[in-house]
Amino acid sequence: MYQRVREYAAEHHMLQQSDIVIAGISGGADSICLLFVLLELKREMGFTVTAVHVHHGLRGDSADRDAGYVEKICREQGIELVIFHEDVKAYAVQHKLTEEEAGREVRRAAFLKVLKQKGGTKIALAHHQNDNVETLLLNLCRGTGLKGIGGIPPAEGVWIHPLLCLKRKEVESYLEDRGISYCTDETNLEDGYARNKIRNHVVPYLESEINVQSSDHMAETMRQIRLLGEYVESEAGKYKEACICTDGAGAILLQKEAYRQVPEALRPYVVHSILCQSAGKSKDIEAVHVRLVRELMDKQVGRRISLPYGVTAGRCYEGIRFAKEEQKAGGKEETETVHITSRVIERTPEMRTFPKSPYTKWFDYDIIKNTVQMRHREPGDYLTIDRDGRTQKLKQYFINEKIPREERDRIWLVADGHHIMWVVGGRQNQRYQVTGHTKRILEIEVDGGEKDGRDC
Repeated sequence: MYQRVREYAAEHHMLQQSDIVIAGISGGADSICLLFVLLELKREMGFTVTAVHVHHGLRGDSADRDAGYVEKICREQGIELVIFHEDVKAYAVQHKLTEEEAGREVRRAAFLKVLKQKGGTKIALAHHQNDNVETLLLNLCRGTGLKGIGGIPPAEGVWIHPLLCLKRKEVESYLEDRGISYCTDETNLEDGYARNKIRNHVVPYLESEINVQSSDHMAETMRQIRLLGEYVESEAGKYKEACICTDGAGAILLQKEAYRQVPEALRPYVVHSILCQSAGKSKDIEAVHVRLVRELMDKQVGRRISLPYGVTAGRCYEGIRFAKEEQKAGGKEETETVHITSRVIERTPEMRTFPKSPYTKWFDYDIIKNTVQMRHREPGDYLTIDRDGRTQKLKQYFINEKIPREERDRIWLVADGHHIMWVVGGRQNQRYQVTGHTKRILEIEVDGGEKDGRDC
């Protein structure tokens, strides 16, 4: 059995000589087996091991006995042990979790804390094949994708599972053959948790009534699914890179036309990856969020949805823009500066050539009614759009020009009251054009504009 674990760990590159391994040891058969297997591997390879035990404060004297037993075993084997005492019931109430979920979070936090304190490189957990089968069935019942069907990964980041190649009976036989005792958690025999129901009833039924090798076949299916999942993620990553770009605010834009080139089967994975990148986390990014984003692509411009971790997805002309709440719509504060020079010049008959630069414009000075301002948009702004004097709201102009909503507040305007003389880098108001009747010209030059007048 040891040789199988050794080969499995090598196959998945779990351990190296330089590793500092943090091992989660509860005192049960699985974790005690893990500890002794790690000790054998340690003697062979030379890495170091620190054990961590988390007392959940749930099982009274029996939990105290478990902690005492782990302390005794570690002392006998010369292994450093760190014990945490946690109130899992209170944590569950505070965070609105089941006690099972709370225990998992508390243990994870403890392992990561010791990993950081010890400069650790790996966290070893004692899950075996039966645990993996239970995880698969739970995920299928609750709803899952390829990742969930793949079960528990052998190695992911700092987390390793050296015993995943073993069945529970093999773990117990290993300890029995060596005369190593272990603690029994009586709550594992109860049906209070969904996992226990699967462990105590569903899996035994499948193995006794359907196929004695049910667990083996499910384990092999998970292995194949993990390989398929790695390939799908790789392909989705390639399409994702071709679909997205970022703006000055750090927001991610999923470009509509490029997204339409993504094969239908890969689109959920592309969207999920973008959501995780936008949120900075993957936990709690679920299939429902992916579906909402995909549906948003078919909605009208301006529609928005709220997503986990303060991410907002907004439908814009180019596709969908993902931004966190703390990101300003324009990406920069209005303290951004542009350099403006202006002068009033007398028009002479020789002035027939107008400036060709998109950032230098001439205006009929004599028809300006108010003090000319350089500013961003305000409610009530409008343009005169033709020589007949027809006007158009500035908002409608932006819509017609397909300027994304999040960029409209960044565009510089030259204004005579609410009458917009010039959308910098874009349209000049027809009413203020220099004509044969113009006597004085207001010349305005803007240095620091961008396309469509957006801030630099």
